[in-house]
Amino acid sequence: MKKETVDVVIVGAGLSGIGAAVHLGLECPDKSYLVLEARADMGGTWDLFRYPGIRSDSDMYTLGFSFKPWRDAKAIADGPSIKKYIRETADEYGVTSKVRFQHKVIGAQWSTEKARWTITVQPPEGGKFEIESQFLFMGSGYYSYKEGYNPHFEGREDFKGEIIHPQFWPENLDYRNKKVVVIGSGATAVTLVPEMSKQAAHVTMLQRSPTYIVARPGSDVIANTLRAILPGQLAYNITRWKNILMGRFFNHMAKKKPEATAEKFLKWAQKRLPEGYDMRHFKPSYNPWDQRICLAPDGDFFAAIKEGKASVETDHIERFTENGILLKSGKTLEADIIVTATGLKMQTSADVDLQVDGKPIQFGDTFSYKGVMFSGVPNFVLVFGYTMASWTLKADLAAIYFCRLVNHMDDHRADIAVPRAPEGMKEVPFLDFSSGYVQRALEHLPKQGDRAPWLVHQDYLADRKVLLQEPVEDGVIQFEKANPAAEREERVDAVAVSQ
Repeated sequence: MKKETVDVVIVGAGLSGIGAAVHLGLECPDKSYLVLEARADMGGTWDLFRYPGIRSDSDMYTLGFSFKPWRDAKAIADGPSIKKYIRETADEYGVTSKVRFQHKVIGAQWSTEKARWTITVQPPEGGKFEIESQFLFMGSGYYSYKEGYNPHFEGREDFKGEIIHPQFWPENLDYRNKKVVVIGSGATAVTLVPEMSKQAAHVTMLQRSPTYIVARPGSDVIANTLRAILPGQLAYNITRWKNILMGRFFNHMAKKKPEATAEKFLKWAQKRLPEGYDMRHFKPSYNPWDQRICLAPDGDFFAAIKEGKASVETDHIERFTENGILLKSGKTLEADIIVTATGLKMQTSADVDLQVDGKPIQFGDTFSYKGVMFSGVPNFVLVFGYTMASWTLKADLAAIYFCRLVNHMDDHRADIAVPRAPEGMKEVPFLDFSSGYVQRALEHLPKQGDRAPWLVHQDYLADRKVLLQEPVEDGVIQFEKANPAAEREERVDAVAVSQ
């Protein structure tokens, strides 16, 4: 089998993977790397999802890279614009030539004896080949690209219209003048409803329980003003820190005063809705940030309802019928198209078969180290962004920490870095989040511990201290050299082959 060798393999060419590649090139310029992307283009989430209105639910001054200013006037960006930004970044920093598209990683086996990962790859022409690397960086996201979450609906086969999952949106779906029901109340549903209502006869969002929906300006006036009078990077840095600190403040207040925050969200929504609208549809049973808060840029979701183009139903589904959905209350929602915005299927390692010395890695049995590495898994970093802030903020920190780790190992002539969890440490769930997609996956996610450095922060400033300021060598992560006997054997094999 064909085999290649590089210092670092990065899996995924989305925000996490491209960002890591840029940092590696800047901070570890002597290291060779490849970015392996299973899809035909870069962008990750922003290449996969093609549903109407696809956009960020975080501002681009924090969802963007720290080193690459976001220059568009819109702070809340659409999917194609984000994908273009990722592509521009890769081109500008010389990463594009290091990306191999339609190269799916199907397995990665770590050998302590060799101090190497052997990564098995399927290229587009078929077959398999292997890449050996000292480090493996997973920037492949937190959900399955192969399937979304599809709960069972009684009578699904009876429905005569079309049933669409947003993750697999048909390219030419015609919903003009049709009745649409969107099942779900998360970010996808809150995006789809106002966008589809522009052409559909009517769009109904059907939710089992309400979510918090907050209107926010689609553009940042301060950012646009600063960009007009200051150098681009400086203006971007100021806006980025403004949004980080403001977001952190509001998150803190929501946790400190949940009832007052919930009441404020409800009043904000009520002001944008028709007079007398039933506010039970916007009053969740949980506290703010127990689940992710949904964003309505410029209040588009509320405007669609106020204009009579959209509505919300809070009920449970009895069954699908030929012409729509029968609810538990006895009410029927007529539909030509049903969109099941029912969520994602979470996973930790992008369907990659990971092994350490021949033993499969069960992430549910590991502890997360500093939120980026895992107990017992050597030379391995996986990006898992924030639930209460922009994903890229954590991805950026993870990449910089990874570069610090690589450089530290070079300086101290170490080949292996592996976190070792103490015996008997208390297990704490990886995420304190009540969203369905998280709860369904908790047993497969790593655990966090009850002490540093085994805590998973949802706080950018806390992570900056842990990942950028604290010493790499902390007495917990262990540094080792490769097995000298294995090195000698490898050199002998290489000489034999050359002869």
